[in-house]
Amino acid sequence: MQMISDILLGAGALGAGLFCYVLARRLAAFTTLETGMGGAIAVLSAQVDDMTRALQSAQDASVNSSGRLAELTERAEDSARRLELILASLHDLPDGDAAPARRQRVQHSRTRVRTERAA
Repeated sequence: MQMISDILLGAGALGAGLFCYVLARRLAAFTTLETGMGGAIAVLSAQVDDMTRALQSAQDASVNSSGRLAELTERAEDSARRLELILASLHDLPDGDAAPARRQRVQHSRTRVRTERAA
């Protein structure tokens, strides 16, 4: 009986040794940087770095664009105010021989201002 238990104990030790050997080979293959999971992790890490850089450049571009858009909007509003003042001053001119031509120019100016505001 003791001999059978020794044989089973030896077989169990050999089985455990074989299992450890196979596990060590799989773990070595798993962690290699070129072909295993380590390679996949390295590739994903590089992609994350690239995406972070792309996101940063997109954020910088959006900040610059929003600043430029605010500046252009302010310039357009100033131009619209000046045009309104010019149109208001045209109404204060006395009517004379050139009144029909002036009315036509004023009407054309109003149409252009409305078109510019709509755009």
